[in-house]
Amino acid sequence: RHKCASSTRSWFCFRGLSASNNRNREDSWFKSLFVRKVDPRKDAHSHLLAKKEDNNLYKIQFHNVKPECLEAYNTLCAEVLPSIHRDSGYPCELVGTWNTWYGEQDQAVHLWRYRGGYPALTEVMNKLKSNKDFLEYRKERGKMLLSRRNQLLLEFSFWNEPVPRDGPNIYELRSYQLRPGTMIEWGNYWARAISYRQHNREAVGGFFSQIGDLYMVHHLWAYKDLQSREDTRNAAWQHEGWDEVVYYTVPLIQHMESRIMIPLKASPLQ
Repeated sequence: RHKCASSTRSWFCFRGLSASNNRNREDSWFKSLFVRKVDPRKDAHSHLLAKKEDNNLYKIQFHNVKPECLEAYNTLCAEVLPSIHRDSGYPCELVGTWNTWYGEQDQAVHLWRYRGGYPALTEVMNKLKSNKDFLEYRKERGKMLLSRRNQLLLEFSFWNEPVPRDGPNIYELRSYQLRPGTMIEWGNYWARAISYRQHNREAVGGFFSQIGDLYMVHHLWAYKDLQSREDTRNAAWQHEGWDEVVYYTVPLIQHMESRIMIPLKASPLQ
């Protein structure tokens, strides 16, 4: 009797489990009808967002300097970096060089442009290996740094290309870590939004990362001073459509950071 009762219970359990599995499969099939389908891309987002008419690659460097060495570090950079910038044998340009004023302290930021993309970058790196002044610069620089990191960037097609400008200005580097998969959406909104931020010539350049921290966006702005920055940013809210851009782009951001930077004397962006 116990054996039969056990068999009966097992049979009912099996039937119940089978029915449950069938319901789960049916539910999964039903839900799959409403799953958002991925929009197939025919090209990488870098090709869709970057400028087509040129082949510029940018490198941004962040150097965290020992506090007691910052002045010596700036002097060292002023002696070596402009010479590379001026030498026509190197297919690269120093776009700007700064010290962080507000944000991460005792930090230097350098932005380079390589006309010709990755081949130009490779050419410069190979030539620098035999540049005695640069090798000595790297040796001395290493004694002054706490840490350093860099990223390779492309520029958004709808942003201005950074060009030298007279000063005095302060610069703001706003860096956004986006959620993976949202770069195209970000670009679509900012392609319209940039028109709201051109009235005081504050827009300097906009970039997105290719190597280093990925899904990273950098917007570079110039202002006469901190009050000018405040006034210019507040004025953007008077333009119809700016609030919509902010509303839809904020959810795309995982993390954001703002640096206020002061250009060094050797910087083409003053």
